[in-house]
Amino acid sequence: MPNNKVIMITLDGCRYDIAIQQLGFLNHFVEKGLASRFKVRSETPSNSRPLYEVLLTGVPTYETGIFTNYSVQRSKEQSVFSLAKEAGMKTGAAAYHWVSELYNRAPYSMLEDRIQHDEDRNIQHGIFYSDDTYPDSHLFQDAHHIIHTYKPDFMYVHSMNIDDEGHKHGGNSIQYRQAVNRIDTILGIYLPIWKEMGYQLIVTSDHGMDDFGNHGGTMPEHREVPLFLFSDCIRAHTGSKEVEQLQLAPLVCSMLGIEKGHKMQELDWGVLKSEEDSLEKETIA
Repeated sequence: MPNNKVIMITLDGCRYDIAIQQLGFLNHFVEKGLASRFKVRSETPSNSRPLYEVLLTGVPTYETGIFTNYSVQRSKEQSVFSLAKEAGMKTGAAAYHWVSELYNRAPYSMLEDRIQHDEDRNIQHGIFYSDDTYPDSHLFQDAHHIIHTYKPDFMYVHSMNIDDEGHKHGGNSIQYRQAVNRIDTILGIYLPIWKEMGYQLIVTSDHGMDDFGNHGGTMPEHREVPLFLFSDCIRAHTGSKEVEQLQLAPLVCSMLGIEKGHKMQELDWGVLKSEEDSLEKETIA
């Protein structure tokens, strides 16, 4: 029987080249043929709130209306959360408070919305933070509490320390690299546990960071981000083609075994499959 539970992890502000250099734990599994790795090209503007919406709805920014980080409003699109909930699945999130604003309630109230448990909401079990310096170590403790206690079918985990250090010191600084390396150690603690619990895992980013501490534009440092995939849905390999960020939401829906949203792209398995799979199909044909 296929495993349809998914944890999606977004490492806010983690650019592709530094991820390859500093995420040793994740890249170990790629080297050993146990996980896949791809380069993703983010949508524009390459800013956080618009790209949270892209990642979780698969709808481009000109349609969502979430144009800037100051667009404090509920999403009007079908999201992975709402689709999973409609399919009778349980949802959870440990994330920055903008995620709560997009999919549960806006504006965020630090007095009422920090911890949420409500079966009627899109994110049924959530722990949200509103400080960019909230430690990633604490965030993953929050996530594990939700996963261990409530066992959501779809869980979203969103960390902020890489982005915070990048804005303060630049995307090629010692501090930025240390933040990426530090999250790799944290992932090394939790991902084996979550895999053992039966979860498929996605690790990606919303946008990157240039050497001057900026993003939002069209530079490769802004738009090129990693995607690591632990799943039996594809053969483990390093992708040779760039993946569009709009493909991630339909990919998550496919991994969950639910219908994609009506505005989501058709999933291009040709971009995600390995060359060996293509060769096998040609031989069979």
